[in-house]
Amino acid sequence: MTDTSLSLTIRAAREKLRAREMSSVELTRAFLDRIHALNPSLNAYITIMDDEALAMAHAADERIARGDDTPLLGVPIAIKDLFSTRGVRTTGGSKILGNYAPVWDATCVARLRAQGAVFLGKLNCDEFGMGSSTENSAYGVTRNPWDETRVPGGSSGGSSAAVAAGLCCAALATDTGGSIRQPAAMCGVTGLKNSYGRISRYGLFAFGSSLDTVGAITHDARDAAIMLAAMEGCDPQDATSVDVAPIRADLSGLQDLRGLKVGVPKEYFIDGMQPEVEQRVREAIAQLQALGAEVRDVSLPNTSLGLPVYYLIAPAEVSANMARFDGVKYGLRVQGEDLIDTYMKTRGAGFGAEVKRRIMLGTYALSAGYYDAYYIRAQKVRTLIKRDYEHAFETVDVIAAPVTPTTAFKIGEKADDPIKMYLEDVFTLPVSLAGICGISIPCGFDQNNLPVGLQLIGPAFGEQRLLDVAQTYQATTDHHLKKPSLSLSL
Repeated sequence: MTDTSLSLTIRAAREKLRAREMSSVELTRAFLDRIHALNPSLNAYITIMDDEALAMAHAADERIARGDDTPLLGVPIAIKDLFSTRGVRTTGGSKILGNYAPVWDATCVARLRAQGAVFLGKLNCDEFGMGSSTENSAYGVTRNPWDETRVPGGSSGGSSAAVAAGLCCAALATDTGGSIRQPAAMCGVTGLKNSYGRISRYGLFAFGSSLDTVGAITHDARDAAIMLAAMEGCDPQDATSVDVAPIRADLSGLQDLRGLKVGVPKEYFIDGMQPEVEQRVREAIAQLQALGAEVRDVSLPNTSLGLPVYYLIAPAEVSANMARFDGVKYGLRVQGEDLIDTYMKTRGAGFGAEVKRRIMLGTYALSAGYYDAYYIRAQKVRTLIKRDYEHAFETVDVIAAPVTPTTAFKIGEKADDPIKMYLEDVFTLPVSLAGICGISIPCGFDQNNLPVGLQLIGPAFGEQRLLDVAQTYQATTDHHLKKPSLSLSL
C-alpha cells in the first residue's frame, strides 16, 4: 500500500476506507507490520492480536461493502491491558494474571467492537495502573518514541507511546490520578480524562474504585470526541455510571473563543517546575487569549493537599480491590502448606513492588486506630478540593494549567524514589479527586525536543466545552501534528 502519515487519525482512516482507497485488512496489515518492526524497541504492546485483528478487519470490510458507516468501522485501535477483552490474554501488567483470558468484554470494549473497530492488541501499563512511568509493568519498560532513553509516562504509557509512534490510530486508556493526561503530555499526543461515571467501568480491573475513569489517547481533540461518543452512556452493570446528554462527536471547533473565561490557578505554577514547561504553558494560555478568551487568575487553595490525600484514599481502595487476587479463582497460584500460606506465596510472587507498597499503605490507613486519623480526614479534605473547583467554575468556564512539572525523565531516574515519582502527578491528582474532566493537548517542546502538555480542566460532565476549546486551539497551532522521528513509516 502507499505510504501513510504517522499521524493517521481516526477520521483520516475512515475517509480512506469510505473512498475505497484501501481496505481495512490492508490498513490493519500495515499497522501490524509496523508494530512487529517497532515494538521490540518501544515495548508498547504486551499482546499483539494478529489473527483476531485481521478477522475483525475482514468483518469490517464486509460491513463497509454492505453500506454500513460508523465512525470507527474498520479503524485499527489498541486497548490498554487493564480492560477485559473476550478470549484475549489480559494481564493488567502483572505476573499474577500472566495467562488470564476473560470470557467477556468490558462494556467500553464491547461498544467499540459493536462500532466495528479493529483491535490490534493489548498495551503495556504499570501493574494494575499503579505508576507514573510504565516502569512497574511485569512485562518490561515502555520507551518514549521521542527519546527511547526516557519514560512515556504512566500508567497508560503503552497507550501514549503507541499513538505517538503510529502503532494505532487511537488507544483505550484509564486515568485514576493522571494516567491518561500525564503520558499524553510526555508523548506529545492528546489525552482525555472523562468525568467520573461518564463511561462504564464494568470490565476494567479496579484500582481506585472512586477514582478510576475510562478515556482515550488520540492524535487530536476531534478523535477524542469520536472515542468518547462511542463509549459513553449509562450501563446497568455499573452502578456508578450516569446518564448524561451525549457528546457532539463532530467537532467543528469554535470560530474564536470570545466570551470564554479561562482561569489560571497560581497554585499550578510551583517552585522547582521545569522553566520550559511553564513557558510553553503560558504561551498556550496567551494563544487562548489571542483567540478571544478572557484570562483570569483563580485560586485553588487546597491543590497542595492533593498528593497526600490521593496517596491515602487510592491505596486504601487498592488494599480492598487487590484482595480478589488470591490464587483461588483465577490467575497465578503458588501452592502453600495451607490456604493462608497459599495466599501469601501467590501474592508475594505475583505482585510487584509498587502494588505491594500501595496495599500496605492502604491497609495501614484503614486499620483500627488510624482509620479516622488518616482515611476519614483525607476524605474530608477531598471534599474541600472538590469545592475549590466548584467555586472556580462559578467565575470561569475552563481552567488552564500544566499537566506535569517536567517533560519526560530518564528511565530509572526516579525508580528508587517513590516520592519523586508521585510528584510527577501533582497537577493531575486534584482533578481526579474532584471527579471532573480534563484534557492534555500538546503545546510545544523543550530544548531536548521533548513534548510539553497543556491541561484544560472543566466541571463535571463539561467534556463538550473542553473538546471544543481544545479543537479551536489545535486548529491554530501545529504542535499536535509533530511526530517523533522513527525508522519506519506506514
